[in-house]
Amino acid sequence: MKNKGITMTLVFEGESSNYGEGFGNVSSLKKITRQGGDAYSYISRQALRYNIVEQMGWNNTPVEASGKGDKKVIQFAPQATIQDYPEIDLFGYMKTEAKKDKKDDSTGATTRNAVVRLSNAISLEPYNADTDFLTNLGLANRLEANGSIVQSEIHKSFYSYTVTIDLEEVGVDREINLPEEEKKKRVKELLKTIQFLYRDIRGRRENLSPIFAIGGIYDRKTPFFENRIYLTPKGIKVEVLKDILSSDPDIEKNTKVGYLDGSFANSEEIKEKLNTIKINEFFNSIIKKMEEEC
Repeated sequence: MKNKGITMTLVFEGESSNYGEGFGNVSSLKKITRQGGDAYSYISRQALRYNIVEQMGWNNTPVEASGKGDKKVIQFAPQATIQDYPEIDLFGYMKTEAKKDKKDDSTGATTRNAVVRLSNAISLEPYNADTDFLTNLGLANRLEANGSIVQSEIHKSFYSYTVTIDLEEVGVDREINLPEEEKKKRVKELLKTIQFLYRDIRGRRENLSPIFAIGGIYDRKTPFFENRIYLTPKGIKVEVLKDILSSDPDIEKNTKVGYLDGSFANSEEIKEKLNTIKINEFFNSIIKKMEEEC
């Protein structure tokens, strides 16, 4: 494909979708703290990658434990190639294997940078220390015993994350260069999965499908809209996005904005000033342009 990049920043509404290390009987959400002391929950890029690969059915790349003794690490098998396994084509790999000289017990590493880059999905609303209290009362009653109380941090918010794809590098790895149709097929499958993404966590299925999306295919491979989605009680700050759109003809010409009507308080402003289309039209327009022009 041509030396172009896809970048899109997406917003979805979700609840308590990524926990970190807990302590005692407390489950703690993954959070970051900004200047001023406000904490924001987030879903890590690794968690998003896991769900994307799993829902695409690409989580079959062979792996193995490499190294010696307690220093073994699990990594992709050396014989796995991007031709057979789309996961390592789009998300990269590091493969280590021992050198062929028996007198040399060192190892050599082969790496491939990720073609698809994901940011963390960070909440647009601060975490307010809400906590849920849980018990195993149903099971405890069967034994006429006392159930243990568990505390779990909870947070419902809008979240924003960014996806960037280097189209030139899809399907190309050293001597391997896949057919153009296969390259486009993989990117199309990725985009459709992101459109309908979900996450299973603690007995819930969270819908990560975007309600707002902005991006397109560009000559520059810059995530223009990353960290540029600001939420106020009045809705999304449209003027920030307008400023980015007007900063360069390539951005203004090639950017599409998808929106699920009614999702924010300033829906009319969003639709009017950003000339929005439906979410499915947003993804279809990028796919169509990729198939026709890249």
